[in-house]
Amino acid sequence: MLTRVWASRGAPWIAAVLAVLGVVLVALFVDVSPRVEGDFFFADDDPQMQATREVAERFPSSPQVILRVEGLGADSAAYRDRVEALTDELLTVEGITGGYSIANADPSRSPLFGRILLTPSERATNIILSADETDPEVLVPRIEAVVERHESPELDVIVSGVPVIVELIRRSLYRDLVVFSLAAVFVFGLIIGLVYRDVAIVVGTLATCFTAVSVTLIVVRAIGVPIGLLTANLVTIVFVIALSHVVFLTTNWKRRAAAEPDRGRALSLGIHDTMEGSFWSMMATLLGFLSLLVASAKPLRDLGIAGSVGTITGFAVTYVLFPAFIARWAKVRPFVETSLTLRAASRRRGVVVAIAAVAVVAAAGILRVNTDPGLLTYFGEGTELREGLEQIDSDGGSSTLDIVVRDPAGVRLDAPEGFSKLEDLHAALEEDPAVGVALSPTVLVGHARTLPLAALLPTPMLLDIASSPQQGGVGLGYITAERDEAHYFLRMHESGRDESRQAVLDRLSGYAEEAGLEPVAVAGLYDLQAQLGRLIASSLVEGIGGLLVLFLGVAFIVSRSAGTTLKMWATLVGIPAVVLGTFGYLGIAVDIITSPAANVALGLGSDATIHLVVRVRRLTRVADSDPWTHGVAQIGRAVIGATGIVAAGFGIFVLSTFPPTQRFGLAVILGTAAAAALALVVLPGLHRTPAVSVDAA
Repeated sequence: MLTRVWASRGAPWIAAVLAVLGVVLVALFVDVSPRVEGDFFFADDDPQMQATREVAERFPSSPQVILRVEGLGADSAAYRDRVEALTDELLTVEGITGGYSIANADPSRSPLFGRILLTPSERATNIILSADETDPEVLVPRIEAVVERHESPELDVIVSGVPVIVELIRRSLYRDLVVFSLAAVFVFGLIIGLVYRDVAIVVGTLATCFTAVSVTLIVVRAIGVPIGLLTANLVTIVFVIALSHVVFLTTNWKRRAAAEPDRGRALSLGIHDTMEGSFWSMMATLLGFLSLLVASAKPLRDLGIAGSVGTITGFAVTYVLFPAFIARWAKVRPFVETSLTLRAASRRRGVVVAIAAVAVVAAAGILRVNTDPGLLTYFGEGTELREGLEQIDSDGGSSTLDIVVRDPAGVRLDAPEGFSKLEDLHAALEEDPAVGVALSPTVLVGHARTLPLAALLPTPMLLDIASSPQQGGVGLGYITAERDEAHYFLRMHESGRDESRQAVLDRLSGYAEEAGLEPVAVAGLYDLQAQLGRLIASSLVEGIGGLLVLFLGVAFIVSRSAGTTLKMWATLVGIPAVVLGTFGYLGIAVDIITSPAANVALGLGSDATIHLVVRVRRLTRVADSDPWTHGVAQIGRAVIGATGIVAAGFGIFVLSTFPPTQRFGLAVILGTAAAAALALVVLPGLHRTPAVSVDAA
């Protein structure tokens, strides 16, 4: 019945129209601009955000934007005038609630202003702005417009702060989503054309993959999953998922059509040969995405949901639309099964041992994987943007950290004994090389003492005045009204860090204990990144480990043999081993965007193994004398073709100027290449077949 529908004259035209309609609907109704929130690593309801929420409630503060303003001329008076003009206009920007610079504050007299406004360079000072909850996507362009009007050969301005970094990451994601996703699709189409040399297959493949992407985006939008840190690569991921099914279906159809004159029957046989492998490959990939749903980081969960939708959609759309193109339009050509055979047993064993050894050696590099990279690694080394952010980071730090302390004996912190402990802690924090700017109640009191007659007032009275409504309650941002808890606001250095964030946090907490204080809470972006590093490390162990355990079930269902199941599992283990081990040896960071690449590569890479085992099982059923050799010969072209297409498409991502996108693309390339070698050489080699065939076409 379906075969007659696919073979009808209008079927491919209807399929092509559906593809175009899907793209139009996405353009009209789906916002593909990535959303990156201020705390973009976690959702508001994640457990990791509890400390940050509690600190924000007890010690209210505003997001900060930092501008480093460097005078390139010799006239200091002119520099001050330029800073004043820039400050005045910035304070009029909607979304900015206040700010300080040398134009309205004297850093030479105040320990507070001295810390936040001065830099190690005498030619540069800072402008510190307080922002409201305006979306960084709206706020940052307003600030940049003001800066652009004031920049000149005599004045260089660098903008940073959490809202700015968030917006810069969003822009990088959006640029890559548009430019590199489209470029990857173009490369996919070009390679498909070179491999199959058939316009019908190229058009059918692109129509099928575009439809799968469109349906996925529409469904994801309908269920409320945003395009964010990780789902920005969803277009390419779903395209490749659908493409994998198309490649294997095309190969099996071409093999059948070459021997079967009835195109309808050839299509039915090709679908029959492919469907089982495609289904279980889809299930394996689905498990890979579902394994992300247990992650604590919201971007990982979003990718798990969106990827699961894309996996199911890619499978369904392929078998609904693509047969219409090959049933009616595609050319039938002779099918060549193999072009390279490793006949000699010793040579075969040597190749198998060599590939297996590479996987084992690579696995040792997993111990070196860095899951706690610096915040600035989201920006390319040597770029003007990265160098500017590194300059601000070097001056006073770029990642915020909040530490809340109290006296374990219940001593009031505005009493002489308690305040002395606060001073000791502040001195220790400022001496630590990981800490840039440090603000605390001691700095606030030191600033207050510079005011007329304030030096005559006791510390409790100074804190009362700073906490009063007349002073905007600024003191409550550093010490509670009950004077039982104090807040230290730190800007942490990200560049040049050679130890984990957790080691730094443990050391800073130790300073509090040495001062006789008890750390109550640690929060802020620096702490969230430390938690994220631990979550990424655990997800690589537990997530991939759990996924491999689940694959045992899929492998047994596919192979129906305990021995083959274990051999399949052994080859699948090699995929994440090669990806993560290579990253470990090369010192490539595994950040929040890169981390799911191993899961994705494992899901995609399992296709080759599953399709091979299904083919071997069917050949064994018909008493084939050498099922592994013939199985590799029959699907080798599809495996190598799919690997080449995926590698070429994701290779485009390596050219991105956004390092996480580069790393994601590299990880998928490594995983799919490893999967092809393990499936076509190692797995057959483990079965000790007389020969191992590899289609090199």
